[in-house]
Amino acid sequence: MKFLPRLFIVVFLMFWFAAPASLFAQTAQDAERLIVDTVPKPKPRRAKVPFFGTVPPETKRFGRAAAEWGLAQAIPFSYGKFIAHAPYSNVTGATIWRNLNPGSWQWDKDIFRTNQFGHPYQGSLYFSAFRSNGYSFWQSAPAAVAGSYFWETFGENEHPSPNDFVNTSFGGIVLGEMSYRLSNKIVNNRHRGFGRQMEEIAAFLTNPMNGLNRLLDGKWGKVYGNPRDRDSTQVSGEFDLGARTFNSITGTVGGHAKIGIFGRAKLIYGNRYKDYSTPFSNIYINIEAGKDDSSVVNLVSVYGSLAGWEIRSNRDLKHLAILSANYDYISNEAFFYGAQSVKLNLFSRYDAAKKIKFNTNVGTGPVLLAAVPNTYNSNGRNYDYTSGFSVNGGAGINVNEKFFAGFDYRGGWLFTVNGNKSHYFLHTATTELRYAWSKKLSLAAESGYFFLRGKYDEHPDVNKRYPYVRVSTRYSVDF
Repeated sequence: MKFLPRLFIVVFLMFWFAAPASLFAQTAQDAERLIVDTVPKPKPRRAKVPFFGTVPPETKRFGRAAAEWGLAQAIPFSYGKFIAHAPYSNVTGATIWRNLNPGSWQWDKDIFRTNQFGHPYQGSLYFSAFRSNGYSFWQSAPAAVAGSYFWETFGENEHPSPNDFVNTSFGGIVLGEMSYRLSNKIVNNRHRGFGRQMEEIAAFLTNPMNGLNRLLDGKWGKVYGNPRDRDSTQVSGEFDLGARTFNSITGTVGGHAKIGIFGRAKLIYGNRYKDYSTPFSNIYINIEAGKDDSSVVNLVSVYGSLAGWEIRSNRDLKHLAILSANYDYISNEAFFYGAQSVKLNLFSRYDAAKKIKFNTNVGTGPVLLAAVPNTYNSNGRNYDYTSGFSVNGGAGINVNEKFFAGFDYRGGWLFTVNGNKSHYFLHTATTELRYAWSKKLSLAAESGYFFLRGKYDEHPDVNKRYPYVRVSTRYSVDF
């Protein structure tokens, strides 16, 4: 696929598929946020309903889900073939027959943004087609896997690629569940007027499949006195706006430090200490933006809990192990990085005194697939595909809900699975100090250091560093 999917909105018939009935984890300071109570959901029930019509959200609608899944395939294919006239869309019986052969799979040469963001986004639509039609998280996951395989085999004339399959399926599941939950949270069915319409539009943009189904079910703009299908989970948001100074250093060569404006949005959905057995009951999203020589969007990180186990808990001490799925996308002036990973995390919270709280986190797990920049270019790409392991650790202190301090480290060891013979070490270390003037406004200062070392068998090693300092005003709000 040679373009970044933008036009995906929905639907076409899939009659052969029957769904069954980062490296960057949350920081230590984030562990103190969100104590929520969730409202129990009504027991799911099945019902025969028209293909289109208003039905309870628990009703599984396979026909509509299959149609939406199919159009998520048909729209980008039609755009590529009839509008963009993209070479990849010249699919023939010969290319399909070749792609059905398991031996035809090859690593592709698409640009970093397409592979690491475009394909996960496309996979999220496959997943959401079923998730927004009454299917559970685990029941919807096969739709992303099947959608990825179908596109690789029938949607383009290029050889099917393992990197696209992993990015579309695993990344699509992570982004799909995250966007599905947030879209349900955005709309308040008791609101009216212009504000309600803005909520519906924002929810549609967050998850087009869910927005489409609200239209088909007649829920768009409809007011409910006591809505039972609105997500009551609390969401905590932090929005930063400030200035940063940063530098890009390769080897011993670095330019002059640069100064610019940056913005950051953090969203924490749910509370990890409650309902931790439900997939994605706790979600962490971090998005950073700031103009440099490479991009505007510098970081997108999504963490979603898959399962949890309480290890020890009492009034003053809590230990919890969480298995998480992670999606990471980094693009700054020094280097870029994109990965899908799974981690086992240990979160601990200590109430040392009435007004003093400590929290720590450690975690490790496999990096399923990561794209890491390759200075020497191989296979027609400026990045290598790698796998490996990631680790993280951090600690934070909260004094009287006024002063916050934290330190976090994240690292990884990665070996090349496609590209130059090499392996990589990735390290990031950040410290943050924050003083809260009120519950909503605070002043934050953060320093950080990104370091990527590439060790090549046939070329000189490459070290890339990205130090920065940020100062910002932060607005915090609970939804």
